[in-house]
Amino acid sequence: MSDDTIRLITIGRILRRRWRLLTILTLVGALLGYGTSMLNPPRYTASAPVLLPGQWEERELLTQAQIATSSAVVDRTAAALGWKGVKGSDLRNRVSAKAADGNIINISGTADTPERAQRLSDQMAKEFVTFAARISGNSTDTDAATNSEALRQKVAEASRRITDLANAADPGKTVESVQARTELEKMRTALQDAMKKLDEANPTASKAGMVVMGPAPRPTSEAPPTRTQLVVGGALLSFLLAVIGHLTAARMNRRLRTEPEITAALGATLLGTVDVPDERPADRPEERGPRALVRRFLGLDTRWDVPIPQMSGDEDSRRTRYRRVCARLRDQLPAPRPLLVVVPDGDGTARLAAEQLVAEAENGPSPSSPSRGYPKLRVVGVAVSQPLVPDRDTESGALVVLSAGSWTAEELAGIAEACADAGHEVVGTVVAVTVRARTTRTAAHAPDDAAPEPAVHGHSSGGSA
Repeated sequence: MSDDTIRLITIGRILRRRWRLLTILTLVGALLGYGTSMLNPPRYTASAPVLLPGQWEERELLTQAQIATSSAVVDRTAAALGWKGVKGSDLRNRVSAKAADGNIINISGTADTPERAQRLSDQMAKEFVTFAARISGNSTDTDAATNSEALRQKVAEASRRITDLANAADPGKTVESVQARTELEKMRTALQDAMKKLDEANPTASKAGMVVMGPAPRPTSEAPPTRTQLVVGGALLSFLLAVIGHLTAARMNRRLRTEPEITAALGATLLGTVDVPDERPADRPEERGPRALVRRFLGLDTRWDVPIPQMSGDEDSRRTRYRRVCARLRDQLPAPRPLLVVVPDGDGTARLAAEQLVAEAENGPSPSSPSRGYPKLRVVGVAVSQPLVPDRDTESGALVVLSAGSWTAEELAGIAEACADAGHEVVGTVVAVTVRARTTRTAAHAPDDAAPEPAVHGHSSGGSA
């Protein structure tokens, strides 16, 4: 898993084998989102549009939007509203302004009720227009307006003077009088055109008179994030975090999965790979109690990152394979002697395989038979965190039985060191793999005293016969 890329089949395996845990975590995330929505009361947002007549550049519109939410406008709005316990500093996080197309600035206000949100945005728009008009009426603009009005008066006076000169001219139809009257009319027209262009070029006149386009519509729905969004978001976030957590744990998993890695960590020869029929966790003595029930309900009693157990052979072939493993162990020893079968605590699959090995060794040929008998075996459990193996007494040597993909190299090295510290030589290793047992009709008519026998199936990678 740690060397493979994440594929859809991996995600599907997580969903199939951890669906109960994922469901509970998703519900917990939804409850957290609901609790967050209860702590944060619903909010409503209303917007009031303000029109800015004339020609405006984009940067000027952005400046006006910043002015609309400035402290001066917000403080005036808070004073005008007169809400108890609400100051200008409290409203700054509830208002916003955004420039839109068509020289329009949308001023938004957020409150805990639709009525207060509508009133807040309307008052903000009103105070902004008032404040902008006050800014445009400063001393410089006042002087410019005064000079422009004086110029208009002078133009009007010049126009009347031209009219008087034209009337006082020789009413005759001489060439000189006609030319004089024509020149005076041209001067009047030029003055009027110049004044018209001056009015059009005046920026104060073209950009004055901001208008609130109407009252803000009363909001009918909550502003995001709504309660539904928080609940859905919490559930989705919890689900994604759970899946990512599974993938991260699988990536960081350093448990040994192959027989060469296991034998290298223990420093012993691989005697074979045996298969143990998969049984329900409720049937295992170590899988009882409230904690075990919770783990079984959540699906934590089985690993999700291992392939589905394969189908094993028939009963005769399984027993034959087990006897061959015992025969290899006998041939491995220079002389018959009792051995310890060391099994890591918590490895139920290895425990079943070790018990079956002991049963096969006891039922094997006796030392008086023509072929040398199997060594006598005794199963002992060893805590991986603090491994302690019984001292050498009648047993001289240790056989380590464990399941693949359950232990790291450091843990197996600790078991080997514990065996050496107790004076036992690790004579071999047996790897147990879970398989699915075949169900046959003859099994239903088996004798009552017949003991169930784990499966033994040959693996190409395990080196079993």
